[in-house]
Amino acid sequence: MLVMGILNLTPDSFADGGRYNSLETALNHARAMIAEGVDILDIGGESTRPGADRVSADEELARVIPVISALADDGVPISIDTMRASTAKAAIDAGAQMINDVSGGLADSQMLKVAAQSKLPYIAMHWRGASKDMNSRAVYGDVVHDVIGELQERIFAALDAGISQESLIIDPGLGFAKEAEHNWSIIDHIDEFVGLGYRVLVGGSRKRFLGAGTPDEREAATVALTKRLSTSGIWGVRVHSVKPHKDVLHP
Repeated sequence: MLVMGILNLTPDSFADGGRYNSLETALNHARAMIAEGVDILDIGGESTRPGADRVSADEELARVIPVISALADDGVPISIDTMRASTAKAAIDAGAQMINDVSGGLADSQMLKVAAQSKLPYIAMHWRGASKDMNSRAVYGDVVHDVIGELQERIFAALDAGISQESLIIDPGLGFAKEAEHNWSIIDHIDEFVGLGYRVLVGGSRKRFLGAGTPDEREAATVALTKRLSTSGIWGVRVHSVKPHKDVLHP
């Protein structure tokens, strides 16, 4: 199971907003994760925390491209965390080798086309709408059935756009338009997502459903979740720290 390390280049991300939003601090943190054995660096310039406003395309590019360019030759694959096709394309030109789109192609009609043309891995997450009001969308009949059904729609759209099955990775979107009980139901039935036949990424790192306290105080619960998922057959976990997760995966 792979460990994808999060590098948020934003002032307002829920777990580490503002810590790494200068070039120097971002590169230092990225290289610390590389030293700890991170498998993929996921670099994003737009917060998707509940209630967040979108930033402009120019601002997103100004945040991510210098960091990707500086890290492109450091030997670890870089994923661009974006909902914009133009940002994905610029990031690929700068050295990114994967696209992580939390909207699954719904936020930008050109994203699936760009992903298909790139022939790079594309992560499609379950998404019901923008961060600004996503909490109001957390209404399900059967959350596992509903999320799988909506993810399958994105799978079909991705395949129709020319993205290969081998390139497609799916993410059930823990915390996105989901209450705590929804997240735990998905985790309890993660085998059903694996059973769809695609690589599965899980991103639950430090999110509120893991317990009370600050995001940093939920790190131990995040590591426990990684341990729980280690035998589930998923492809990877997306996390804020690297070493504790590597340690629990390779004791």
